[in-house]
Order: sequence, then C-alpha cells, then structure tokens
Amino acid sequence: MENTPASLLERLRSPGEQQAWERFVLLYSPLLCYWVRKIGAPPNEVADLVQEIFTILVQKLPEFRYDPGKRFRGWLWTITLNKCRERCRRLPPYPAGDLLPDPTVPDGTETIDEAEYQRYLMKRALQLMQTEFQPTTWQVFWECVIVGRSAAEVSRQFGLTVDAVYAAKSRVLRCLRQELADLLE
Repeated sequence: MENTPASLLERLRSPGEQQAWERFVLLYSPLLCYWVRKIGAPPNEVADLVQEIFTILVQKLPEFRYDPGKRFRGWLWTITLNKCRERCRRLPPYPAGDLLPDPTVPDGTETIDEAEYQRYLMKRALQLMQTEFQPTTWQVFWECVIVGRSAAEVSRQFGLTVDAVYAAKSRVLRCLRQELADLLE
C-alpha cells in the first residue's frame, strides 16, 4: 500500500471517490442483504432493495458526520428499514404470508451484537485488503495476528528479521484501523 488513506467514511464524503465507494459496497453488501432478508423481503427483491439503499447512501453519506455517541450501524439499519417500508407502500402487497416489513421487527442492530458486528467488519475488510499488500507482508501479518504465532517464529519461517515482521504486521494493522476508524463503535 503506497499511502495512508483516511478512514473509509471520510473518503466517502469527497466527490469522485469511486474506489472508496467500491470498497464500501463490497464491505457492506453482505450485511445489508442479511438485514433485508431478515426484515422479510422476498429473495428476488433483496438485490434491488440493497441497490436502492446504496443509492440513498450515495446521497446521504457525504453529509454524514460520525458521532462517537451514536452507532453508524444504527443509522444504517434505520435507512434499511425505512427503504423496506417504503417499498411496501409503493408496490402491490406481497402474496399472503409474505409481508414486508412487519412493524414489530426488532432493531436489526440488536440481532448482531457489537462483537459480532466488529468481527464481521474486520473479516470483510481483511478479505478486501489482502490484495493491497505484498504476499509476504500479508502472510507475515496473518501468521502473527490471525494464527497467533510469535514474531520470532514467523521471522524464522520467512527468513526475515523480527523487526521486519513487526513492521509488516504494523503496516496491515494501521491500514485496517484507518479503513474502519469511523465504522467501528
């Protein structure tokens, strides 16, 4: 990775940040699909609803200001639920027994607790970030952080100094922290 990017949310506020939007879509599409299905959307409408949610986010995220006292995912859940409810009002009703959404649907942010949400974001971000690093840097990071091996063990395996192992690990972690800075509560 050549430079140190601002957080993903910060980059989304800038006009023309196509790469940031692509990253955000890749990061959040699975979560939004999960929420839309949980609300009760028929399988054939999930992708369309998620696309409509992203259309709203393109409009709203440039003005969004992160408030550490509130949760980003709570805001995102509200947009998702409102879009599903709007769909109910403007289209013909679903066949009996397939109603969208039930007003008693619990807050989707509660169905994924904080630890699970953080694990999801970290795992998804790491999947997306892997190609941005040299293979050795990534493998060193993976062995130290995910597998839990010591820097000394990893340095012997890859023929690196212990300092080089710490540097590789630090580069990936720094990038991950910056990428997710405002997304993790």
